[in-house]
Amino acid sequence: MSEEPQSTIEIGGETLDIPSELPLLPVRNTVVFPGVTVPLGVGRPASLAAIRAAAKEGGLLVVAPQRVEDVEHPGLEDLYRVGCVTKILHVSEIESQLSVVVVGLGRVEIQDLVERESVPLVRVRVIADRLEERPEAEAARRSVQRLCKELVGLRADLPDEALEMLERFRDPARLADWIAARAELSMEDRAGLLAQPDVLARLRVLMRYLMREIRVAQMSRSFQERAAGELDESERKKLLREQLAKIREELGEADEQSPEGDELRNLLEQARLPREVYEVADREVNRLAAIPSHSPERSVARTYVEWILDLPWEEESEDNLDLSHARRILDEDHYGLENVKERILEYLAVRHLVDDPRGPILCFVGAPGVGKTSLGKSIARAMGREFARSSLGGMRDEAEIRGHRRTYVGAMPGRILQSLKKVGTRNPVFVLDEIDKVGTDYRGDPSSALLEVLDPEQNSTFSDHYIELPFDLSKVLFIATANRTDTIPPPLLDRMEIIELPGYTAREKLRIANEFLVPRQLRGHGLSEDAVDFSDEVLLEIIERYTREAGVRNLERQIAALVRKSALQIAEDKPAPHIAPDDLPELLGPPPFTPEVAEGVDRPGVATGLVWTPSGGDIVFVEAAKMEGKPELHLTGQLGEVMRESAEAALSYLRSNAEALLIDEEIFEKNRIHVHVPAGSMRKDGPSAGITILVALTSLLTGRPVRGSLAMTGEITLRGQVLPVGGIKEKVLAAHRAGIEELILSSRNEKDLEEVPAEVRDSLKFLFVDHSMEAIREAIQLGG
Repeated sequence: MSEEPQSTIEIGGETLDIPSELPLLPVRNTVVFPGVTVPLGVGRPASLAAIRAAAKEGGLLVVAPQRVEDVEHPGLEDLYRVGCVTKILHVSEIESQLSVVVVGLGRVEIQDLVERESVPLVRVRVIADRLEERPEAEAARRSVQRLCKELVGLRADLPDEALEMLERFRDPARLADWIAARAELSMEDRAGLLAQPDVLARLRVLMRYLMREIRVAQMSRSFQERAAGELDESERKKLLREQLAKIREELGEADEQSPEGDELRNLLEQARLPREVYEVADREVNRLAAIPSHSPERSVARTYVEWILDLPWEEESEDNLDLSHARRILDEDHYGLENVKERILEYLAVRHLVDDPRGPILCFVGAPGVGKTSLGKSIARAMGREFARSSLGGMRDEAEIRGHRRTYVGAMPGRILQSLKKVGTRNPVFVLDEIDKVGTDYRGDPSSALLEVLDPEQNSTFSDHYIELPFDLSKVLFIATANRTDTIPPPLLDRMEIIELPGYTAREKLRIANEFLVPRQLRGHGLSEDAVDFSDEVLLEIIERYTREAGVRNLERQIAALVRKSALQIAEDKPAPHIAPDDLPELLGPPPFTPEVAEGVDRPGVATGLVWTPSGGDIVFVEAAKMEGKPELHLTGQLGEVMRESAEAALSYLRSNAEALLIDEEIFEKNRIHVHVPAGSMRKDGPSAGITILVALTSLLTGRPVRGSLAMTGEITLRGQVLPVGGIKEKVLAAHRAGIEELILSSRNEKDLEEVPAEVRDSLKFLFVDHSMEAIREAIQLGG
């Protein structure tokens, strides 16, 4: 590329040297004028090469309009001979295209077209503006500005900011170029204005154009005033558009982008939109018509209008209010869960009495595999509504909920409106999965964005950053799911109605397996219902020795494994095996669990506790050991701060009551005491292990073992009180699954046993205590 300057351009009082050869960017249906900033979409390989070459050589680039839009590789004869030398301001990549923002610097005549190293180059000559008669030029400038102001006043689609811009122009040449860039002229007329060096000639062309536009605008306003008293707003606008189209047709000003605009206009007229939404969409469609077809801004504007038209602003599905039908559907899909089913039936009963009740905001809390998400699907089926689901686990960006603002490349609405668009109604059953696992980082706090979504007082005017229009979410039945509530922010938790889904007992799992899991797996593997025989003994063996969970997810996996092995036998023309409990080790491997735990606590210093986990309840062993050395308490097993304080409180209680417990006080002075809670890779915390640590230390220091069939849970104080703890139902179910026979609980937890199934309560012996001494006497047989 030649670096020798051939001519200059004056910009803002400064002189810019223009090389004789510059990279060429041919454009379709666009003319770039000096002093005007324009975004351009670039996708052709030669054009991409020109952009890259220009970026390396100071950013100067010649933008020339094509005569024929369909030519992919234009030659010199396919270009208008006058283009605009521009400077690249910004380049960004959008998918396979480049978005380039350029500012026009001056007119150039294209003299020749060459290509070097696949880069199209043109030899150019700068064309200077001619402006000789100063008084006439000033008069023409003022006339054009006056006509522009008059046109802005007549046309509602022209922004008022244009008046401020007009007042700033004192240079007639710059004023002419600014108006020409925005005028609705044909391609030939715009190219002619670019090729015209005489500023007065350009101003005369623009004056004729402005006067014609003013006449058209005056006719439209007159017609509008006559029609206003006879038609409603939408009919009046439709009639005005038809009249405007006829006027343009008579003037020979065919709209090159009319097919796309007509399509959106027809969709807008047919859509059921609130008045505020209609007005915004109508304004955007009008603005879309003035944007060049190749401009990246056009696709952004069209996408926005399409989103508005696709959202279900008024569309609703009719609720099925038949209570017996709803109860039958819920019972078909899920066993038990009576509290949840009752709450849904209550909502349907209220719908009978109130035409437009607010949708409840429910939160199902339970261990994995108990059926929280699938229950949402059943509720949608029972009510005859559409079902939408969005997983919030690991979400850290607020824009996932509220969407991105349209100023960002690739912006789109948030998940809430995306899901509603997909289901096509504004009243679906919407499951927000894993709401307890929402994160926070520098991109915002999604849980705070959910406050508006899940607040019945606010969600009727929910505003997405992309749409920026109020959308009514009050008719959506939101159902959140969580494994635990302590990680949910309190303001968000306060907006939801918490419904706990407990773990299942062995008998409940047996019924679920027989009625739901086995038939589903047989159907899923293409087998008939009698192809494989699952006896109750086999299923109970799987439940007790191959799974240990609150839900039934792993149980279904084990059943699926047996069904696959049977399907293989049948596919090989062998008879399906009759599965007996003794066959399970061969088919599923050695059982990972044993129901007996008594043998795990047959030595002093070991006690069995009960803990709550996100997957339900579980049992845990607390091990204590002493050794000669510096007197201190050493704690291991990834214990949290609260659990460490419980261990210190337990040791302090034992030291202060050593005589009553027959403990030699010298043990505390000469021994190092170590407390360990197995499963060291998992973090543990909470006060409920206090009584277990106390009993384990008492067993260690008295040399007497804890009764093996006994487990316990409760918080302790320095005075020896045993305080109530949470999660009793899950902990009792875990004890039942593990083969525990007796449980020590705080007396104030007795009321919590009402939630435990009767068959589990009857199989366990509960020992209620108020003081630590009572618990120690029940757990350890102390000497006389």
